[in-house]
Order: sequence, then structure tokens, then C-alpha cells
Amino acid sequence: MQKIVTNLWFDTESEEAAGFYISIFPNSKIVNITHYLEAGPREAGMVLTVDFELDGQRFTALNGGPDFKFNEAISLLVPCETQAEIDEYWKRLSDGGEEGPCGWLKDRYGVSWQITPVALEDMISDPDTAKANRAMAAMLKMGKLDLAALQKAYDGS
Repeated sequence: MQKIVTNLWFDTESEEAAGFYISIFPNSKIVNITHYLEAGPREAGMVLTVDFELDGQRFTALNGGPDFKFNEAISLLVPCETQAEIDEYWKRLSDGGEEGPCGWLKDRYGVSWQITPVALEDMISDPDTAKANRAMAAMLKMGKLDLAALQKAYDGS
């Protein structure tokens, strides 16, 4: 069992959002759905929580009400091996949402995501600071990250 589970607070969209997310990531599924009871603060029978897995990672979506909204102070990072993977996650997660800088986007529910090539971490942590700085400077000018352009900047070509 996973020790730490990310809990996402929605107004009323938890089941819809969980369905959206599991349609995007492989090996994903709804695990459990609970409903408010008469003693709850919302209408009895309304979805309370949706437990779901995204590629084996457990999450809970809560219909907690309109009190809290998502912001960029927390994001979900999706490490990608290829440009095709970056392009697919970017397209699907930003559909109905908002594209941001440096590989960040907000989905249609306001959840922030970072769609990032795995190779970027190696590039920007390279002990050769000239290479690392070129990769960082290139990344800072991008919306959706372009792996080939990052590699080109890193290589100095």
C-alpha cells in the first residue's frame, strides 16, 4: 500500500476529473467511490471521494465544495522519455485548460502539471555550467518543451 496519497480538492467535479485523468495515463483505474451520507455537509448521495490510480500512483479526488481552488504552488510532474510522449501528454492535459511556460500547464480543472523530458534534469545539473546554462536558458523561453531544441542548446549547436 502506498504510504502517501495525493488528495485533490474539487467543488463537484471529482468523478469527472478522475475519469479524465485515467483516460490519459496507461495502467490507470478508478479504485473506489464514496458518497456523502445524511450526516455530511453536502447532499446525501453526492460523490464524496474518488480513489483512483494513474499508472499505479494512487490519488484521491474529493468533492469538498467551492472553498479552495488549485494554484501553481503544487503541480504534478510527468517525466517523459520522448518528444512524442511530451506532445501527447501536453495535448491531452491542456485540452480545455491553459498552456503555461517552461513545460507547465493547467488542465481544465485547474490542476497544474509539468510535462518534462527526463533528459532535462541531467542537462541542467551537468557540472559543465556552460552546457547547463544553455539548456536552462532555452527551457525558460519555451511553453511546451522541445527535447531536440533543448539538446541542441545544451550541445551549443
